Amino acid sequence: MQSLREKYGSGPLLLRIPFRHQAVILSPDDARMILEGSPEPFTAATREKRSALGHFQPDGVLSSQGRGRAIRRALNEQTLETGCPVHTMSEHFATVADEEMAEISRTALASRTLDWGSFFIGWYRMVRRIVLGDAARDDSDLTDLQENLRYRSNYAFLRPKDRRAREEFLGRVRSYVDLADPRSLAGRMGQACTDPRQQPHHQLPQYLFAFDPAGMASFRTLAMLSAHPHIRDDVRQEIREAAAETAPQLELLRACFLDVLRLWPTTPVILRETTQTIAWRGGQLKKATQTLIITPFLHRDEMRLPQAHRFDPELWRRGNERPDLGLLPFSHGPVICPAFRFVPIIATLAMRSLLSRVRLVLNEDQRLTPDRLPGTLDNYTLSFSATDSRRT
Repeated sequence: MQSLREKYGSGPLLLRIPFRHQAVILSPDDARMILEGSPEPFTAATREKRSALGHFQPDGVLSSQGRGRAIRRALNEQTLETGCPVHTMSEHFATVADEEMAEISRTALASRTLDWGSFFIGWYRMVRRIVLGDAARDDSDLTDLQENLRYRSNYAFLRPKDRRAREEFLGRVRSYVDLADPRSLAGRMGQACTDPRQQPHHQLPQYLFAFDPAGMASFRTLAMLSAHPHIRDDVRQEIREAAAETAPQLELLRACFLDVLRLWPTTPVILRETTQTIAWRGGQLKKATQTLIITPFLHRDEMRLPQAHRFDPELWRRGNERPDLGLLPFSHGPVICPAFRFVPIIATLAMRSLLSRVRLVLNEDQRLTPDRLPGTLDNYTLSFSATDSRRT
């Protein structure tokens, strides 16, 4: 990406491919301008995205346009309380996180190890309770069904939709909306729904989907803390000082989580599509041009960021956004992820509960050289030795 920028300038770089206009964004300023210009004239509902999401949430907000997008976005923002620093149900969600992380901790201490498989199972028990309600805690079949549909969605229009499985999945989500657990996001969304076109059961799959990469980032954050003992000790002190609070904000732990999302973005490409022809620095982007914002490039460009390949939570002391530096873990602008505050809150509450019970030491710590961290980090193969932190 740096070589392309050196050869062709700051872009956008138009690609010579048949049947589709595409442009790679090489400048953080251009990325910011595009995202601030969404949903018009840069729509998030690209053809590829509509096709992919059509496999399991065809009427979700991300694949919607016009009036449908506006009313569905409003429902999501109301449910997630996007404009509020702390969700009003945070104390209950903290209790849920604590209960499920306590079970993970017991398993880890019994086996003296924590691996991705045991973490993921407990993580999704927590997620289903928060998103759908306590009745969904053990509904792993729902998660498996969505995973299968998501696998098909990776092929977008190259693979036919399994409409029967999709309807089964959406029907099961609808049943939890109808159950309306008042302490869940499904219950909150059902109460907030004022228009049948908002279709809550098409919005909630995105929450279940989004918490998958949030779990990956949380597990990687635990690895980074093990590899950076001085930051880990500061986090432990922060947790101890907030021990009396039910749902503390834990600013340092939040910043660690966000910097892991910078280092290893779980959305490696942010897609937008022009809804009209747009003049641009002596040239133009034609209507229906897809723009590709490559987040690993922007997040790891050492020509702009001296700390590009190092763990630096201090980048995030100002909040969950740094578009000024081209750091876009939750996108940016009017189409920013409506959970850009909510997800870090849940992740930090879960990690707080785990770290207050278990001291984790990363196995194969040579995978994380602090001076230059690897370009990718496979969370599936990370594992920790686990001891009781309350005895050390």
